[in-house]
Amino acid sequence: MPRVLYGKGVIAGVAIGQIMIVGQALDEYLEDYSKGSAEEEKAKVEPAVALVTEAIEKSVADLNAQGMEEQAAIMEAHAMLVQDPMFIEAMLSKAEEMGNAPAAVLEAAKETAALFEMMDDDYMRERAADIRDIGKRVAKAILGVKDPELGDKKVILCGHEIEPSVIANIPTESIAGVILGQGSTTCHAVIIAKARAIPTVVGLGDGIDKIPDDAYTAIDGEAGEIIINPADDVLAGLEEKIRIQKEQEVRYASLKDLPAVTKDGVSVHLAANIGLPEDAKAAAAYGNEGVGLFRSEFVFMGREDIPNEEDQFKYYKEAIEACNGKLCVIRTMDIGGDKPLAYLEIPHEDNPFLGFRAVRISLQRKDLFLPQLKAILRAGVYGKAAIMVPMVINAAEIKQIKAMVAEAMAELDSEGKEYSKDVQVGIMIETPAAAVMTPLLAKYVDFFSIGTNDLVQYTLAVDRVNHNVSYLYNHFNPAVLHLINTTIKAANDNGIWAGMCGEMASDPYAAVILTAMGIDELSMSAPSIPKVKEKIRSINISDAKKYLAEILAMDDGDEIREYLHRVIDEK
Repeated sequence: MPRVLYGKGVIAGVAIGQIMIVGQALDEYLEDYSKGSAEEEKAKVEPAVALVTEAIEKSVADLNAQGMEEQAAIMEAHAMLVQDPMFIEAMLSKAEEMGNAPAAVLEAAKETAALFEMMDDDYMRERAADIRDIGKRVAKAILGVKDPELGDKKVILCGHEIEPSVIANIPTESIAGVILGQGSTTCHAVIIAKARAIPTVVGLGDGIDKIPDDAYTAIDGEAGEIIINPADDVLAGLEEKIRIQKEQEVRYASLKDLPAVTKDGVSVHLAANIGLPEDAKAAAAYGNEGVGLFRSEFVFMGREDIPNEEDQFKYYKEAIEACNGKLCVIRTMDIGGDKPLAYLEIPHEDNPFLGFRAVRISLQRKDLFLPQLKAILRAGVYGKAAIMVPMVINAAEIKQIKAMVAEAMAELDSEGKEYSKDVQVGIMIETPAAAVMTPLLAKYVDFFSIGTNDLVQYTLAVDRVNHNVSYLYNHFNPAVLHLINTTIKAANDNGIWAGMCGEMASDPYAAVILTAMGIDELSMSAPSIPKVKEKIRSINISDAKKYLAEILAMDDGDEIREYLHRVIDEK
């Protein structure tokens, strides 16, 4: 009998195939494991790390050979993480302490992942799955556990949390779709699936346990619908949808080298959000025009001391060079009380999202901020760079930032180091205080970048990961739209550029309205670029301004969303 389940559709498209439950539990293997002495267990870690590193590097080479640059970049990040000296030291220390190498590796990965999960940045929080994935692979290498074999059938991968390596190592033609119990849209498993245009549904929670292994199943990645044992007439309708989506994929690919410009000549730069230099290389496959947000937090993670100027310089230089002459906007570290780095020694805070974080730390910790500024300035010689500072709320902070930039330049001059004097300095607009004051703040900076993830939750007093109130989180809420409009107008009036790097930038319908407001740049996850580009190229700015006038007079975010979908699609 057919059975229907619903999750959240995150990658549009229809998939039909047999369920393959993934995410092997290692409990039985651990129970049967014969331990040696503490020294013997400790000695098993590094050879296992070497085996996993070799396997990952082979995977990277295979993916690059197939032209799958983004997936290869993700696995390159895994190779960096598995070889991270601090992570290896944590595994070795645990192995000596526990006298059980595979269990120790899993525990070290669990503790490291917990640090990432406490962060408020979605991208950084989702890297916890990568850490667990790597720990599991090392543990499996010690235990001698092989991956399940894939037959000739086309499968729909299904699991509470699917390791990125599982998807990366299975040929695209063998994967029909992906179903995840967890609800994230920014985990690397979803990013890899998106890069391959694999229909994906997330957020089933415990409902994932109702899906039997090997069941013939269809999923709709737009509606979030999962149909187990679909009837023949349902299958016929879904197969027609598959035909249409293949035509759409060809259309998106044809847009790669075309500009995002309206029918009547208004252009918007479409940039990529990245967390590693490799991400910038992968974004080129989608036709990005530079990087609008390089999250520098990765440079500061997974270590017990402050990354020095040289370490940072190498990261930033690689990302800037990957932009091929286009602008690379580097956000200074957005770390706070909720991100417990050993060397920060920040006391526990009851509400770290409103506490000691981001620019507030940077301005008080010159030992952190000055080397980062110097590294960015030096890297700017190799392309076009910009410094973007998060969580600024007033002009006094901007004046302090610019004084620090001047100090960084003076030090570089005295040290005889080459650096760019053309690096722009801008701020993120992610609090109501900053948005309201943008007519004043615009006089002190070179650009604004609107961080809608925080701006929405601070404006609406809604924690976007709290299921009890997440239904209120809506970037089309009138209060949010008016703050964004104020920000863009202030930028335009003062001759600086305005961008957006929050999740709203990847919404094609929002892009139409933002273009009408006068936005200069939209930065998003690279796979979202073709959809946004297609929507911008399909409109006239005169029509978009009519829609904008209508929605600014409306008082309900859900009505605004429905209105935009209706009028834009009809047009």
